[in-house]
Amino acid sequence: MSLTLTVDGERWRAHLRATAEAYPGLVPVAKGNGYGLGLGRLARKTQWLAEHPPEGGAGPDAIAVGTYHELPEVASRFDGDLLVLTPWRPFSPAPDATSDRADGRALARRVIHTVSRLEDLAALRAADPDARFVLERLTSMQRHGLGAAELREAAETARARRLAGVALHLPLADGTRVAEVQRLMVDVVAAGLEETTVWVSHLGADELATLRSAHPRTSFRPRVGTALWLGDRGALRVTATVLDVHRVERGDRFGYRGRRAPRAGHLVIVSGGTAHGIGLTAPTGELSLRSRAASVARGGLDAAGLARSPYLVAGRQAMFAEPPHMQASMLLLPDSVEPPAVGDELEVRVRFTATDVDVVRIA
Repeated sequence: MSLTLTVDGERWRAHLRATAEAYPGLVPVAKGNGYGLGLGRLARKTQWLAEHPPEGGAGPDAIAVGTYHELPEVASRFDGDLLVLTPWRPFSPAPDATSDRADGRALARRVIHTVSRLEDLAALRAADPDARFVLERLTSMQRHGLGAAELREAAETARARRLAGVALHLPLADGTRVAEVQRLMVDVVAAGLEETTVWVSHLGADELATLRSAHPRTSFRPRVGTALWLGDRGALRVTATVLDVHRVERGDRFGYRGRRAPRAGHLVIVSGGTAHGIGLTAPTGELSLRSRAASVARGGLDAAGLARSPYLVAGRQAMFAEPPHMQASMLLLPDSVEPPAVGDELEVRVRFTATDVDVVRIA
């Protein structure tokens, strides 16, 4: 009676090792809902990669988390450094390096902060003179980061301190990322940081090889999340349980809002609802004509009181009978589709980063 993620363990672990081999200096990213797998599990797998490195290579000695709130769950399961991707602010709940508790001091020594403003650099050093940090350079993402002049000033201030490198958060657009990093590396070199570590996101193995060849004195550390944990989707399968099946005739009322069935068929009640992320949507970044046409089509279905669900019945996405409930959803199948039986499992196509499953089963 649950939403279940089944993982082909052998295939998944082989993919993790292959990714670690393809990305020397790999920094696994564990943030949010743990890419649907859970933060604790990702931390344990990062530790496993550290203890079982690819042949001729080294395993991860650092992991990246999204926020300071995620540190405790990850730190207890992975022994290495902990890079926090969200920039430090004076109000951040960072580990207290002056704590009298030994575990608090030990955790603080493992954390690498991200600094994206000059005023925060001064505040961080005042709060914890021994804090380690990276300087984030502003990219075309325009999210967080220092400008070229600010990077030079910060590097001069941080020289001979606990500087752990420079961070670059790149957009997802293909074809321009290497050129952008090359431009930004001009600023890194101008700041006297050519021999430092550059922690970078959203670069492929070939792109990293190009940059390493162009900047042999720089250590590039790829931060990898989706491509690592979800890179082999065939190893991951989400299923829901059929909880009930009811025959309905055209005009029969059903659901919270007393809707009338538009045609004869079957109501199928399945596990999984808004509490799991089922039926919740995010703004799309697609700009193609095809994606816009799909949006228009979905809008037409919504206007008619219909919406396609992520549940597969007979190999096709079934329609929601009404908006998903908190922990269950109602599907409406026409007479032309043979209904599943109570207890059957249906495959569910989900967005892993927005889905919280009840059970993770590693086969």
